[in-house]
Amino acid sequence: MDEEHGSLTGPLMTVAEVAEVLRVSNMTVYRLIKAGELPALRVGKNYRIREGDLEAYLETGEVRADETNG
Repeated sequence: MDEEHGSLTGPLMTVAEVAEVLRVSNMTVYRLIKAGELPALRVGKNYRIREGDLEAYLETGEVRADETNG
C-alpha cells in the first residue's frame, strides 16, 4: 500500500460530496483532479476521492495569516 495516498479501504467520496465540503462547484473539483492537485480514483466514468486524500489536500493548502501584514 502507498502511504502517500492513504488507505485503500477508507471512505470514498463523490465529486459532488467533495464540492459540498469545499463549498465549490463540481467543475472546480474536476479541475483540481485534472491538475493533479487532488488525487482521485476512476470508477467507470466517474471519479471517487479518498477521504484521506481530501484531508491531505486541505492540510497542504492551509494558509496562515502573516502577522506583519495584519
